[in-house]
Amino acid sequence: MPASSGLDHIIIGVADLEASAALWRRLGFTVTPRGRHIGWGTANYCVMFPDDYVELLGILDPEQYVYGLDRFLEDKGEGLLGLALATQEPEAVYRALEGIGEAGDPPKDLARLLELPEGTVTPRFHLVYPRDPDAFGFSTFFCKHLTPDLVRRADWLTHPNGATGLREIALRVPDPGRLASSYEAVFGPGTVAEVDGGLRVSAGGTILRFAPGTPAVEHMTIGVGDLATMAAWLDRAGLGAVSEDNATRSDQPISGIDIRFVAA
Repeated sequence: MPASSGLDHIIIGVADLEASAALWRRLGFTVTPRGRHIGWGTANYCVMFPDDYVELLGILDPEQYVYGLDRFLEDKGEGLLGLALATQEPEAVYRALEGIGEAGDPPKDLARLLELPEGTVTPRFHLVYPRDPDAFGFSTFFCKHLTPDLVRRADWLTHPNGATGLREIALRVPDPGRLASSYEAVFGPGTVAEVDGGLRVSAGGTILRFAPGTPAVEHMTIGVGDLATMAAWLDRAGLGAVSEDNATRSDQPISGIDIRFVAA
């Protein structure tokens, strides 16, 4: 069995957490209640899908540990901060990382407070970090949910705009080819292919694409039930919808990312 089953979630660093959550709501997404990381100075809102999700991460207390978000926002502005890959076996991930010389610390625990209307609960996770945070082409770690029922409530998985999940994340890295062994080590053989001088990685239901170039996020793709419906949500939010190649996108970045919407 592969050490990782695919993409678990992405982390988007935002400068104003409340404003960012409000924007995603205006775009027709269901946004969870706010969570606060225990022992950290960060908080988040999440956009949950059946198989993956988007985490909007912001700073509540800059005097505490903030996951490098302060430097990220200062250097780059809002945008994609990290990728979390899913696992049910953190120890298997650790062994796979050992096999490619990228084992860091043993699996760590993380908990956060989730502010539900009926009271605050505490989702918990096991996390595994590679020795080199860029060993997978982008800041990446592995996540096991210990309390999945607390973060995937049925009413959070349905979105007025018809969104169904993350479909593709396209990045540029200096040398895509060097990433092949890392992804095959955790996803298994047959999940990585060289395409047009870059790399195509099957991360569960999401495709990760790496093209050669200066490190950057090219775009992210979200599946939706109907492109016209999504275009209407973009227009109502004041962003403007642009149609191209069987997709709809905003005429400006959303939380610092070029997000495209395709028919699910």
